[in-house]
Amino acid sequence: MAFLTVGGAWLLALTIDGDIIFLLGLLADLARLSARGIVDLADAVWIASGFASVRWLAPVAAMVSFQLWFSYRHLDANRPDRADGVSVHRSLGLPNLVTLGRGALLAALSGFAALTPRPEIAWLPAVLYGTACGMDLLDGFLARRSERTTLLGAKLDLAIDTTGFLVAPVVGVLWHQLPVWYLSLSAARYLFKLGCWFRNRQGKPVFDLPPSLLRRPLAGIQMGFITFALIPIVPLSTVRPLAAVVLAASLAVFVRDYFAVAGTHPSDGV
Repeated sequence: MAFLTVGGAWLLALTIDGDIIFLLGLLADLARLSARGIVDLADAVWIASGFASVRWLAPVAAMVSFQLWFSYRHLDANRPDRADGVSVHRSLGLPNLVTLGRGALLAALSGFAALTPRPEIAWLPAVLYGTACGMDLLDGFLARRSERTTLLGAKLDLAIDTTGFLVAPVVGVLWHQLPVWYLSLSAARYLFKLGCWFRNRQGKPVFDLPPSLLRRPLAGIQMGFITFALIPIVPLSTVRPLAAVVLAASLAVFVRDYFAVAGTHPSDGV
């Protein structure tokens, strides 16, 4: 699929006061990354759904715009993690481009929230989200293999993961593939951030999120479960009890993490 077509990987650069600004190159690369694949998928949706593809494009455009803004805002973090005073990389690098490819897939997925399920497009949400989840393993592997782990990469990875946990459950609920109460998973991350913001606002301490042996595995389980739930031949009666189990575990970790950053619950690294 043309989502992975990025053209040149290197960005144009301007140097101002020793800081490298990548706006032109960023727009060029992300335009190739997002627009080419989205146009291809739009053609498929148009063939299957006719004028409904116009509704599909609206949320897709909003998601792509957000990803462009987020990437530009954090360009100064495109440098090695745990390395102060190191110059910013002159290119986004393949790992970050793969992460942005995941974002393009999730942007395409968001458009299905505006469509009515039809046999011609019924499998596309599961394929899009499942592919994006598989690429989540690839970008981290490439970053470690090429020694190109960056603060920007970590920020993008978290933002894209959070986007996926928002978009995919919404599509699943609207397409009657997930129970409506599963949307509490989508809300949990934002409620966590809101709680931290309120503590800062009140002058209360907000401690660093401690490492955990459960956080990433549970996220992976959620990704696998959501992909399974989006498969059109899986009945809601099968999904509902499984959703209750995986959701309860993830919400418990969110609550545990909030108590940890609030300093009211000691973390043992679990």
